[in-house]
Amino acid sequence: MKLKIAILPGDGIGPEIVEQAMKCVKAVAKKFNHDIEYEYALTGATAIDQVGDPYPDTTHELCMKSDAVLFGAIGDPKFDNNPKATVRPEQGLLAMRKKLGLYANIRPVETFESLLHKSPLRRELVEGADFVCIRELTGGIYFGEKGRKDNGNTAFDTCTYARVEIERILKLAYEFAGERNKKLTVVDKANVLESSRLWREVAQEMEPNYPDIKTEYMFVDNAAMQIIQWPKNFDVMVTENMFGDILTDEASVITGSLGLLPSASMGIHTSVFEPIHGSYPQAAGKDIANPIATILSAAMMFEYAFDLKEEGKLIRDAVAASMAEGFVTEDIAEEQAYKTSEVGDWIANWIEKN
Repeated sequence: MKLKIAILPGDGIGPEIVEQAMKCVKAVAKKFNHDIEYEYALTGATAIDQVGDPYPDTTHELCMKSDAVLFGAIGDPKFDNNPKATVRPEQGLLAMRKKLGLYANIRPVETFESLLHKSPLRRELVEGADFVCIRELTGGIYFGEKGRKDNGNTAFDTCTYARVEIERILKLAYEFAGERNKKLTVVDKANVLESSRLWREVAQEMEPNYPDIKTEYMFVDNAAMQIIQWPKNFDVMVTENMFGDILTDEASVITGSLGLLPSASMGIHTSVFEPIHGSYPQAAGKDIANPIATILSAAMMFEYAFDLKEEGKLIRDAVAASMAEGFVTEDIAEEQAYKTSEVGDWIANWIEKN
């Protein structure tokens, strides 16, 4: 099978972690006799520095003609610390989502036995936790009308959703729930927000179409509490853009490390696969960043973009073996810590030998 991948390393540790993921992609391709064609492109602060645009047209053109996008990270302190900057790396991420029609962000939240002791929650609360957060990506307050008035002293951001945006993300969420444990939690703030009332209205209209799936409705503040109190009670969670941004970050930390969780952004055109963590600029170039989330994102790429389940599973098995062996980076190491590149080599070698 011929697989065409756009590689967007981005900023900070992005180039290092993407390099390790590509070692594993190449090992899997060799083992299963796939033909991998890949090309690199600029995005984020790196792109601003070189061409003045965080998501250049050339990058978008490459993404559109590729089967999948493997993405590293975006962000740079020089922009974070300058509130008056007119062009920001994060604008590139938003532009990519909008132009590629990436309406759904899929974040699996799964605990690892060897890391349960690192979770901020008690072992009995998180052991066996395994759920998926599905976040709407193209609507809501991030893309609504925004601006200043009263000579700049009053600011506003508008949360806007269209029925079609809600229907398509709920349809995807129901499909995921149907393949898992047949439970869907719709998260909103329908007691306060009109946009959330539309979300709940649409969900209630769609619910009878999925009689085999249990649908529950939960206010976002209650969901934030229950993720901490009873994470094992969730199966598939779906919500709007800003709520999803916050809740998925909260959910990610219960596993014990941000460096382990992958994600997929799926939509109308090419899907994007990336780790959920940021660019971690303090570690850039030091060969210490954890590459596992990016490697697992590559596993999701094989599974969701190419429908190659066996290939994805092999990468997951290799990651599990490295964790069991203790061949990991300093953020999760109990004894000896290994370099980013060493972990990438170990996992790729395991793939080749098994």
